[in-house]
Amino acid sequence: MMRQFYEYHPVIGYRYIPGLRVRIPHEGGGYLMQVNGLGFRPDKEFVQERRPGHRRVLVFGDSFTAGDAVPNRRRYTELLETYLSASEAGPVELFNFGLSSTGTDQQYLIWREFAQDIEHDLVVIAVFVENIRRVNARFRPHHDEHGRERIYAKPYFQLEDGELRLCQVPPRREPFDEAGLSPEQAAAVDQGGRFMALRRMVTALGVRDVVQKLTQYQPLPHYDSPSSPAWLLMRAILAQWIGALGKPVLLLPIPLPQHLDQTCDAAPYQARFAELAADLGCALHDPLPGLLRIAPAERRRLRWEKDIHFTPAGHEALARSLEPVLAGMLAQRPSPLPAAELRELA
Repeated sequence: MMRQFYEYHPVIGYRYIPGLRVRIPHEGGGYLMQVNGLGFRPDKEFVQERRPGHRRVLVFGDSFTAGDAVPNRRRYTELLETYLSASEAGPVELFNFGLSSTGTDQQYLIWREFAQDIEHDLVVIAVFVENIRRVNARFRPHHDEHGRERIYAKPYFQLEDGELRLCQVPPRREPFDEAGLSPEQAAAVDQGGRFMALRRMVTALGVRDVVQKLTQYQPLPHYDSPSSPAWLLMRAILAQWIGALGKPVLLLPIPLPQHLDQTCDAAPYQARFAELAADLGCALHDPLPGLLRIAPAERRRLRWEKDIHFTPAGHEALARSLEPVLAGMLAQRPSPLPAAELRELA
């Protein structure tokens, strides 16, 4: 996504421009992106106090949650709000704090900067599994306002003697020219995975799926071992975040397109998230098994032809997968009293 849709933020790195309303060209015919006053995509404003009698869920994630390629109303969070409010769990409102191109580290910072004082009953942390690369990067490529790919600094955490240390805050506002990066900086740029040149050639030849199956290609080897440095950092960020929340948490790993196409093995990331949820005592919902029960031709329509993001059908499938899980978790929560009534009782 182009940088003209964002503004600089001294902690997160950037956010959507508050109040922005723009139609974005796309292979699906284009979509309307509308941003609230806090700099996130829901049409509604995020207010601190719950609406009387309502339950509230806060949702964090990257572009798959922010809803790249679909209008706000077609995102899985807005669909879930409708489905849950019509069920025994309702009325329910979901606040979507998704921000495109962010890693789980930046999403944790979004919670700290914008959301921790907002009343809520439940938190969903949606981790597009590729985020394990992003949290281990210190720089990421983005297109600037002229459409040219540039390298931008991002906030990041380091794990030192078991403790997280936040670095590069505030991140540099101006982009870097890739040629001007030091070798150490260049090694810390997330360029989208291993063997990028080879992957582009294979994709251009139209034999990507065949090659991946034959070679047993693993796009995210960082999940292969519970002691890999990349996973230990991701795990530490999630553990610190979940430990600070003090409310029920649902971990939601979102699979890669290759996992949906069954051209690579999902077992390593599934094992890591299952271990983490068990250790932390939080809930885990893996949507992949349910999505794989969809017939292959229909499953392919869950994402766009060229864009890897969910189509409206993909958002609906994810919302339907999540609906019974969230309904069950919310049913275990006592009915909330409005904040004003709580103050009177105090």
